[in-house]
Amino acid sequence: MKKSTFLIIGRHAVTEALKNPNRKVHRIFITEDTLKKLNRENQSLNLLKKVHVFYKTKKEIDNLCGKEEVSHQNIVAEIEDVEHLSIKDFLKINKENINLLALEEVTDPRNIGSIIRSAVSFGVDGIIVKERSFPSKSKLLFKSASGGMEYINIFKVSNINTTLRYLKSKGFWISAFDVSSNKDFTDNKWQGKNVLLFGSEGFGLKKNTVANSDFIFKIKINKNMESLNIANSVAIVCHHIYKIINKKN
Repeated sequence: MKKSTFLIIGRHAVTEALKNPNRKVHRIFITEDTLKKLNRENQSLNLLKKVHVFYKTKKEIDNLCGKEEVSHQNIVAEIEDVEHLSIKDFLKINKENINLLALEEVTDPRNIGSIIRSAVSFGVDGIIVKERSFPSKSKLLFKSASGGMEYINIFKVSNINTTLRYLKSKGFWISAFDVSSNKDFTDNKWQGKNVLLFGSEGFGLKKNTVANSDFIFKIKINKNMESLNIANSVAIVCHHIYKIINKKN
């Protein structure tokens, strides 16, 4: 059965998709100048060997992208989705420290893309998302992730709480992040297996989701600000844990 395809845009997103042996790239739409730059920056790689390349003007690429206000950087790729491991298969990998992100009702593609970029940058092992609300074919998500979609496990689940309970049974600590908490996340040692749980910007985490958590943490910030953008919050937490893990190694 032929898989459905969709378009992604942006130099980093498309370049990393081309480098990913598990990603099927069907066609590239690109200006001549951008193609020359792409080849110049990847001289040792024959990125376009098995890809149909179509030269387009900037205006033609504008029309191809539609009305979405996202900078395409004169390059668009038609790709297939990648098959990701299930959580059960992932847990067969023997690893001492595992850190997963879980996002509840986070739907904004720009925020999710930024979260993916931070997660890859700071060694997060995977991201748990609700399948129904995850914009998996969003141009904005891929562009914001800056190629990060090619380097992280995305676990699409039907129910976040069911997944959290399953992970708890496998020895994971569930840490929710909420501005109402009085406990600074930097006070935790962050060892072993952890799930870092974040809720939507507008509504935060649901009560029953918090009830499935072992800890509730906050990021201490200046009292003049109520909260941080979720992508910034995730970046701060992931960077802190990354530093702790790498000090041990």
